[in-house]
Amino acid sequence: MTDERERRPETPAEADGTIELFSTLGKMLRRLRERTGMTQKELGQQVGYGPDQISAMERGVRVPRPEFLEKADELLNAGGLLTDAMEDVEQAMSKRRTRHPEWYRSYAALEAEAVELHFYAIHGMPGLLQTPDYAHAVFVKRRPLLSEEAIEKRVSDRLSRQQVFDRAPLPVISYVLEEVILDRPIGGKAVFAEQLERLLRISRLRAVELQIMPTNVEEHPNLDSAFNLLTPQKHAQVGYTEAQGYPRLITDAEEVRKLAERYGIMRALALNPLESRALIEKKLGEL
Repeated sequence: MTDERERRPETPAEADGTIELFSTLGKMLRRLRERTGMTQKELGQQVGYGPDQISAMERGVRVPRPEFLEKADELLNAGGLLTDAMEDVEQAMSKRRTRHPEWYRSYAALEAEAVELHFYAIHGMPGLLQTPDYAHAVFVKRRPLLSEEAIEKRVSDRLSRQQVFDRAPLPVISYVLEEVILDRPIGGKAVFAEQLERLLRISRLRAVELQIMPTNVEEHPNLDSAFNLLTPQKHAQVGYTEAQGYPRLITDAEEVRKLAERYGIMRALALNPLESRALIEKKLGEL
């Protein structure tokens, strides 16, 4: 499902300040890491992040959280260079809460505070699961063609939402992905292999259940569009769907119930989480 199609340009105040800050901070992080001789994977292991997350921060397309900056400052012997940036990062994060287009903002706000998130995807990897390179490949091939600046901004917006995985406690999250998503190597084999590795990492999180719907299944309760279900804190569950650039936030209780019914049946028909991981590993080995 597409997540952040822009309807208006970002204002200079939104674009210049935050993008420049994260780009500069990312370059600093990369140089400090390289000075110590650490790889992205090694640094990630010590701070509890995957290499794709470290890569995204070094490229300036993912917001480094304050606790990460504290740990990285110590591990990389930065002498306070990273911790000194914490206040600026907090201010930039506050700006980012308003960076999504107006039509999407209500959903983005609900997603950021949700206690449950459920996703059904049919064509491509959902935004919260995408690596920076996979997301970049998605936007590079979009028609009509986007400018390089627009591509980087949309990748940045998409990756900023992935901080939901950094929340404590983590919300309950589930995915049902059509098997075809595992057979479409967006970005090429190297990019897609990294994407499948991230998929496996996310699937092992305690609060996440990820299931694959086999292509050869003989019955299916939802041959319409992809959709999301989310439950905000102290509010009723809502749905979200989008087709050809037309988004829809669904709050009608009966419509949401129907989506939830379809989702429940799909989870019953799909491979269980262990079987799904085995299939992902098989597809990864075949690349």
